Amino acid sequence: MSQAATSTSAVHIDLDIAAVDRQLARLDARDRIAWSLAHLPSSQVLSSSFGVQAAVMLHLAGEVAPGIPVVFIDTGYHFAETYRFVDQLTRRLAINLKVYRPRLSAAWQEARHGRRWEAGRAALQAYNRDNKVEPMRRALGELRVGTWFSGLRRVQSASRREIGFIEQQWGRCKVHPIADWGDREVHAYLERHRLPYHPLRERGYVSIGDWHTTRSLADIDDESQARFFGLLRECGLHDLPDKQHHKPA
Repeated sequence: MSQAATSTSAVHIDLDIAAVDRQLARLDARDRIAWSLAHLPSSQVLSSSFGVQAAVMLHLAGEVAPGIPVVFIDTGYHFAETYRFVDQLTRRLAINLKVYRPRLSAAWQEARHGRRWEAGRAALQAYNRDNKVEPMRRALGELRVGTWFSGLRRVQSASRREIGFIEQQWGRCKVHPIADWGDREVHAYLERHRLPYHPLRERGYVSIGDWHTTRSLADIDDESQARFFGLLRECGLHDLPDKQHHKPA
């Protein structure tokens, strides 16, 4: 099998996703992680953008599954504050960090394609595929991931309002242990464990990605414009293209 095929190959999933979702709904966030570790396909990773409230899932998953690999996609365009936040949390929480990057550097991409994030929706989608989706799919393949934890929450955006506690994406189980948490629960968890928000939160940033497509609330008219100029709601990592429920044959 070629390297490309190996890096993107999926695992076999023979689960009633709807039934598992109902099972997870009866548990708290910590037990959702523990149940998933015991019953869902291995190996497991947590993905993190090290965004505004990232410390919650990093701490929670690390307590339930010490040493779980944490995948961070480095596009080369993160804020300096984000890189320092990654370093800070990695040291404090003893994170098993796995950094994945695009196959081409930021400079080489700009030489080939220009500043795609300024060239409209289609060019921005192509940028996201090259810089976020491809490295994430490569990470899932190289780490032989069967179950992928993510900190998505329903209150974060309209595009996430209907997410389940478990979905199927790219042939993996994707688990959202804090999908039903509101901002109050997030804040209480951070306070209880003395964990920090991303430092840019104090400057009005509510969703943080690449510097060129992230805006502070002070600079926009509507929160929907905080990422991708309002042209996109998701970068492609969490579009859940194969969200259908799968049942045993």
